Amino acid sequence: MRDLSTARSQPQVTLCGGVDALPPASRFIMRGGVKVSTTAGTVFGVEVPTVACRAHGAGERAALWLGPDEWLLIAPLTDGNTLERSLSGALKDLPHSLVDVSHRQTALVVSGPFATMLLAAGCPLDLDERSFPVGMCTRTMFAKAEVVLWRTAAATFRLEVWRSFAAYVSLYLADAARGMI
Repeated sequence: MRDLSTARSQPQVTLCGGVDALPPASRFIMRGGVKVSTTAGTVFGVEVPTVACRAHGAGERAALWLGPDEWLLIAPLTDGNTLERSLSGALKDLPHSLVDVSHRQTALVVSGPFATMLLAAGCPLDLDERSFPVGMCTRTMFAKAEVVLWRTAAATFRLEVWRSFAAYVSLYLADAARGMI
């Protein structure tokens, strides 16, 4: 019988030139007002963005703006339990929501000289650096799968994708790469 705990931690992905799987991480969806984002940023060690579609990072941690009162917080997997306790304690008197979505998502990095073209094969956004600069992030569709797309460098993007779509998204990227890499 197949060990499902391994399947959950390592989704099946097809890698190709310019596409790599990132290691498992702790992820939280946080919702709340200005006091929540300010307090959380202090505890998290990364300023929580207040500007639409922007991400801030420090070391292995990042805070991504997903909506006017919604953020995705990403940290190393080993920090998850401590981080959840710290954030919950600091936010306990403020109206907020903090949900651990670590097992729901996985991440791919698309990088290299063809990264923008590779993503354009399945993403409707204008990914030119003038329209989608470094530090920008957004929810979008990639080949019929909802993803969070974050440009981390001029030729590097992080794709946060639900585990159930990871194989599909990676196969789509591999197929698109055959024509250009």
